[in-house]
Amino acid sequence: MSTMKERLHADVVAHIKDGNRVALTTVRNVLGEIETREKSGKAPIELDDSQVTALLQKEAAQRHDTARVYKDAGQEDRAAAELAEAEVIQAYLPQPLTTAEVETIVDQVIEALNADGVELSVRHMGEVMKPVTARVAGRFDGKAVSEMVRSRLA
Repeated sequence: MSTMKERLHADVVAHIKDGNRVALTTVRNVLGEIETREKSGKAPIELDDSQVTALLQKEAAQRHDTARVYKDAGQEDRAAAELAEAEVIQAYLPQPLTTAEVETIVDQVIEALNADGVELSVRHMGEVMKPVTARVAGRFDGKAVSEMVRSRLA
């Protein structure tokens, strides 16, 4: 299976062949942001798929925020362009989880920890959050997950 960056690079070629200028520009901008992140700092790094996914989520959120600003300013065409870019970026993101799916994951983790003989309380929040966060992996709002865990442990 190819990495997310390899998929983005391959899609640049596909968008050139298709003549899809919006998707081409968006993917190139995202790749530029990835390269900037990799080269910034004292030593160059290589972003893994989870880091690239987090960056894509941030980029999509920025496009939505910018579109909202343009819409409030009465610039519908620019808002539509930002939303089109956000759609291109969201095509690379994993499918979000439903609230019920996340609740099931939280319950499974809590049951597994209880099975190990640990009596859980709010003090064990970090012990529960670590495996839950790993399984949810950017497919659900982290704050909402935290609130779910806190309510289950209270």
